[in-house]
Amino acid sequence: MEGSFDFGIILDSVPYLAEGMVLTFQLTFLGIVGGIVFGTLLALCRLAPFAPLSFLVIFWFYFLVPFLVGRPVGGFWSVTIAFIMFEAAYYCEIMRAGIQSVKVGQVYAGQALGLTYRQNMQYIVLPQAFRNMIPILLTQAIVLFQDTSLVYVVGLGDFLVHADIVANRDNRLM
Repeated sequence: MEGSFDFGIILDSVPYLAEGMVLTFQLTFLGIVGGIVFGTLLALCRLAPFAPLSFLVIFWFYFLVPFLVGRPVGGFWSVTIAFIMFEAAYYCEIMRAGIQSVKVGQVYAGQALGLTYRQNMQYIVLPQAFRNMIPILLTQAIVLFQDTSLVYVVGLGDFLVHADIVANRDNRLM
């Protein structure tokens, strides 16, 4: 009995498990996209030559975000916002390190061509930085995929919650 595995339980539960997997993928995708967008903006602000801009970023995260989300938004959106903010902090440091990994000669070459700061970042620095950041960005995406299992705390059912329900329902814990 211990060595037998009944695949029928899994096949019968595929629609229910797929529902949980969809939520897991949604949260992962939104967390990655939002985290990269906000993380890149935060990294650019932190690297800006205008020092008060860096303090403005800290002020915004501390005071404005809770003010904007001060109303009940439901489980899905509260988890999504939390994941985006969490990932934005990680991606901010990844982006900052990636931007700083581009050789300063590349930046000077863009300036010598007459590119503005924005054009220099867009056409010269960020493409090279993203190439350097791909391994750590993928690693962080995998970590976020694993972290989505924490949504059970607010009552959302991701893939692992649904798998646990099926296992307990059928008394076939694996």
